[in-house]
Amino acid sequence: MGDPAGIGPELCIRLLDRISQGDSNECIPLVFGNVDILSQVSERIGVPIVCPVVSSTEAVNKPAIFHCETGDLTKIIPGRVQPECGEASLQYVLQAIAHVKGNTVDGIVTCPVSKEALALAGYSYPGHTELFAEHFAESETCMMQYAADIACSFVTTHIGYNEVPLHLTTERITAVLRLTNTALRTIRGSVPRILVCGLNPHAGEHGLFGDSEEEIIISPAIARAREHGLDVTGPVPADTAFTPQSRDRFDAMVCMYHDQGHIPVKMIAFDRAVNITLGLSAIRTSVDHGTAFDIAWKGTADAGSLFQAVHLATQLTKNKLSDSSARQTEQT
Repeated sequence: MGDPAGIGPELCIRLLDRISQGDSNECIPLVFGNVDILSQVSERIGVPIVCPVVSSTEAVNKPAIFHCETGDLTKIIPGRVQPECGEASLQYVLQAIAHVKGNTVDGIVTCPVSKEALALAGYSYPGHTELFAEHFAESETCMMQYAADIACSFVTTHIGYNEVPLHLTTERITAVLRLTNTALRTIRGSVPRILVCGLNPHAGEHGLFGDSEEEIIISPAIARAREHGLDVTGPVPADTAFTPQSRDRFDAMVCMYHDQGHIPVKMIAFDRAVNITLGLSAIRTSVDHGTAFDIAWKGTADAGSLFQAVHLATQLTKNKLSDSSARQTEQT
């Protein structure tokens, strides 16, 4: 459900309403959240909740709400950063993770959380990606923002710009290239063409800008990826990587830092793009936006990104189950 004081509750209600209206039957959504908050938001925005509240995921065969007790939320104020909401939003995710590990849920789609609220609640996760990586004990993960007309993977995400060069290594970039290639082969069923952005203006212009990160760190990663059969081009200046011509030619861009890719993705595909955590043993997608505290509980939130995130999670889950079934058939 995300942060209770943000737009997450409204998004979940709109998803449940969409499915109850028969607009989609591709999956059975189970909302991990607080039923009292959802009821309050439902009344405010005038969209009824018509699905049951359950305390177990066993034998759930229609949309439902899984009520999570996380402490007193009766005094929270919509649109504000509050530690109670940080605690609640984390517990919703942990409950969902536990059910995925127990094989009673097939995948997870997360609504937005407030990193500040998480910090106030005593948690240092800079985002969902790091939380999932820790709880699934994965050594290599990365964030991808995906839409049909643009896809970006990130070598670094939630760190200050001054820290970015310190976190760039040939090994890390190679891992992100490998994760990106695997993900797009799964999503699109073909070998992806990947473009790599440089770190510095003009991609460093042969060491003129920066500390030659393109020559020393990024280019060797591209060479390694090519040795393993990946179709990779770069490093190129980021200011030319996202032109229509470039996006027609390449299936994904690998970006060195957060805003290098987030800005073009949100300019081109806001409310259509989906966040994916690559490298997990489980399926996890997310909306591509934040808590939008300024419009929380007001009935004006656009649930388009959530609908897309659910659709993609369903597609990835079906592909995963199909691959698993195929492997079992081969073994027998």
